Amino acid sequence: MTHHHSAGFSRRRFLQTSAGAGLGLSLGFGAGNALAAPFSRDTLLRVASYKGDASFFYKDVGTDNFPYRVNYAEFAGGNLIVEAISGGSIDLGGMSEIPPIFSVQSGAPLKLIAVLRGDVNNQVLLVPQQSKIRDAADLKGLRVGYVRSTTSHYLLLRFLKEKGLSFADIKPISLSPQDGLAAFQSGQLDAWVIYGPLIQLARKQGARIVKTGLGYLSGNYLLAAHTKAIADPIKHAAIGDYLLRERKVYQWINHNPDAYATKLAQITGLPKWLFDEQRKQQSQPTELVAIDDAAIRSQQQVADVFTDNKVLDRRIDVSGLWDRSFSSVLS
Repeated sequence: MTHHHSAGFSRRRFLQTSAGAGLGLSLGFGAGNALAAPFSRDTLLRVASYKGDASFFYKDVGTDNFPYRVNYAEFAGGNLIVEAISGGSIDLGGMSEIPPIFSVQSGAPLKLIAVLRGDVNNQVLLVPQQSKIRDAADLKGLRVGYVRSTTSHYLLLRFLKEKGLSFADIKPISLSPQDGLAAFQSGQLDAWVIYGPLIQLARKQGARIVKTGLGYLSGNYLLAAHTKAIADPIKHAAIGDYLLRERKVYQWINHNPDAYATKLAQITGLPKWLFDEQRKQQSQPTELVAIDDAAIRSQQQVADVFTDNKVLDRRIDVSGLWDRSFSSVLS
């Protein structure tokens, strides 16, 4: 197993998750049991990663005995992972529901193969402590920060629509998470829709949560693979095996929150209390599962919201993005 991580801490990919082969089983192997696996040391799986993701915990869980080679490349966002898969430099990677939607128009050679269900309370509408904002309706005419083409963007659209408002009724300001934090702390934003440990940092400095993503976000993060990797029987088997190993990592994390937070703090350089607090507030534990109809409907709803708000110029049918050939492994 080889890691090729960039030096910077990829907040977007980390925050999303904190918040990641029928053939394999028919050949009689699964995570941690590669005796009958059809692999050689020439079998290479190229996986997108981010600092602090599941790949950093395989040794802790005891599932790092890969019968094939794994190379990791670190990315700063799901949109970049979609581009890397589309360009053929990556076989497998994770992202939110949103980046694949924008790949449909370009006909990217990518399929969604599994669902990572995670926390939605780690995505919120924040305001300064003394703010008079009590509801999304109070955002009218105000400066609201968000991260474009992410769950932050989608969540803001949903909050506004519920109150009969749109982006035309506010002063939307698209910022990276880091720039958004600086703008929020310096008083340049009246409200901020953001995700992950940055919430806890802002709250420690007095910020107040108006709403969370509960009831608005599905909590679905998606694993995608290149169509050529899916079509290759050996790589298909390797991806199936990899998914099972990753699922064991999430099971370990759910049962060992303190050990997880301790190591995550070491990896990211962020204080452990951020991750402890995030876990206390989470809406549900993280679980890697097979695709179901509800997951596809959820992504379609997201795409339709972007179309209705003219973020997309036409309606996108997401059903063609999904591939259920790994469902027998994850069921």
